[in-house]
Amino acid sequence: MVMSTEHGAHYHEADPHPEQAAEAAPDPLTPEPAQDEQGLVEPTENLTPEEKLKHAEEQIAELKDQNLRKAAEFENFRKRMNREKQEAIDFANQSLLLDLIPIIDDFERASKAADASQKTAADFTVFYEGISMIEKRLSSQLENKWGLKRFDSTGEPFDPNRHEAIMMEKSPDIHEPVVKEDFIKGYTLKDRIVRSAKVKVLMPEHPGADREPEKAEPNEDRGSAENPS
Repeated sequence: MVMSTEHGAHYHEADPHPEQAAEAAPDPLTPEPAQDEQGLVEPTENLTPEEKLKHAEEQIAELKDQNLRKAAEFENFRKRMNREKQEAIDFANQSLLLDLIPIIDDFERASKAADASQKTAADFTVFYEGISMIEKRLSSQLENKWGLKRFDSTGEPFDPNRHEAIMMEKSPDIHEPVVKEDFIKGYTLKDRIVRSAKVKVLMPEHPGADREPEKAEPNEDRGSAENPS
């Protein structure tokens, strides 16, 4: 306790009740008693063993109820995610199909016009031109908007990655397999082969005899250049 004198001097006087001061100061190492949701202290220290057991059972029941609620929430979340995923798969090609619907309408109108015509040569010409225009429109839209491109193979060297040979023919005029005819066109999607072309292939009649001179010619030329006569 701090005391002052007449001249303003200060000195400390011993506390006459040190035990009470020690009891009033809180001990930082002593845990505070548990409180419920309303901030009230749960008087568990004064409970009988039976009451403590009942209190523990109530807490366990409450934890089980919380666990069941969390499990139900997670199950609902899982079902919702699966439903949204399935909807995304089901409607992934919606934009493409909407682009194809007008072209299907064009085919339907062309068929109706052919049925209503008199089947003359002029009518057939008009019908053929209409079908050709629809085919060009479809191919152009698939290529420009979706990246699906049709490629021609006639006259190209045979490539097993791009071509599927369904017929072969021997020819003495070639030295390597060449595509002679496209039966079914091939397609690429953004530069990836999605369907190989079905083709007829020209094969050399004597591939072994043709290749040996081609391999020997560079060596003979190199030898003559190194040892000129």
